[in-house]
Amino acid sequence: MATKINFKTINQLAIPATISGIAEPILSITDTAIVGNIPIDGLESLAAAGIVGSFLSMLIWVLGQTRSSISAIISQYLGAGKLEEVKNLPAQAIFFNILLSIVVLVSTIFIIEEIFSLFEAKGKILQYCISYYSIRVWGFPLTLFTFAIFGIFRGLQNTFYPMVIAILGAALNIILDFALVYGIEGVIPAMYLDGAAWASLISQAVMAILVFILLLKKTDISLKLVFPLNKELKRLVFMSLNLFVRALALNAALILAVREATALGDRFIGAHTIAINLWLFAAFFIDGYGAAGNSMGGKLLGAKDYTGLWKLAQKIIAYGMVVSFILMLLGFVFYNSVGTIFSNDAIVLSAFYSIFFIVILGLPMNTLAFVFDGLFKGLGEMKYLRNVLLSATFLGFIPTLYIGKAIGWGFYAIWIAFVVWMLIRGLALVWKFRRKFKPLIQKT
Repeated sequence: MATKINFKTINQLAIPATISGIAEPILSITDTAIVGNIPIDGLESLAAAGIVGSFLSMLIWVLGQTRSSISAIISQYLGAGKLEEVKNLPAQAIFFNILLSIVVLVSTIFIIEEIFSLFEAKGKILQYCISYYSIRVWGFPLTLFTFAIFGIFRGLQNTFYPMVIAILGAALNIILDFALVYGIEGVIPAMYLDGAAWASLISQAVMAILVFILLLKKTDISLKLVFPLNKELKRLVFMSLNLFVRALALNAALILAVREATALGDRFIGAHTIAINLWLFAAFFIDGYGAAGNSMGGKLLGAKDYTGLWKLAQKIIAYGMVVSFILMLLGFVFYNSVGTIFSNDAIVLSAFYSIFFIVILGLPMNTLAFVFDGLFKGLGEMKYLRNVLLSATFLGFIPTLYIGKAIGWGFYAIWIAFVVWMLIRGLALVWKFRRKFKPLIQKT
């Protein structure tokens, strides 16, 4: 059966994926807002939450790439009508991924202080980083497990169930944040920053349990480990390794940004924490159309429907741009009030407002990069995605950051570097897509 490429079919995938995607940054934003308003050491707590959050995001993005690889292979086999051939693949992939995550968890837990010292964290901020991470890190394998199953559903053209789980997880985390950070008089003592960590860990555990139940009840795919190894496991491993290297390059940029903001002073890492959470919120909002491209693109490629693939790319980028312009408008309308959600510290807000316009103006470039990024993952073009990220980071972001720092741009250098980074990523993906698939359309 041919895949329909229209507003309805795209948005049936994109809207749930968008809601699911923004649940994570909403969680981070809520944590940031709640932690930033802690009555004791609010600024230090906000800085610690930002530093630890960046490091955990790096670990999750680096090791969570199996999700995209599983989704790509399943959607391609679905399009080719051969899904039965890869039904034992997800269990094998998830088993090795979780095993790797446990190794990483155990290896980092003993060198926490050294890790966060590399982020320029000192004194009270460093101590808060250590206590916060020591709790939150145990949710790391749970998150990877959840993400991998989300990838299975996405490959099956289903973004609805991941959305339901993401909403439930986000709602639970927010409720627990208020209860555990500020406490409930006579019932729960105020735990401040540690309370935010426990809220995240509990919600991650609940999400892992729920998504496991859904997979068992709603699909024919089993997580029972069965041998021999699936013939596609080798391709999945190489796809994941390429995305692993890509994620290292991606996180090199994010970590350098945190490090340089921390080195500028407490107010700048506080401001950067607010800005990066809003940047990620917008990214995941736009990324819903990347998710639709991921699911549908893989299926169309499996069916060798290149005309449909070209049409899909045109439509998802158009819809993504509409969303980005709406977000830009909202950003400028609420420019002078959005920061107060996260902090009541005047010097932090002053630093944030000085660069917020760069975050807003960069949204169309982000759209180009995120939408085509999702599409390319569905097509299995992981090697090219790796090369693009390496080039954008080491030839774009890092030189811009340190040249800007050298000539006195200060905090602006970090966010100008992000703009250059995203511009390179987006243009490189558009060029490659046109070069590869336009000739294939002409042959059909």
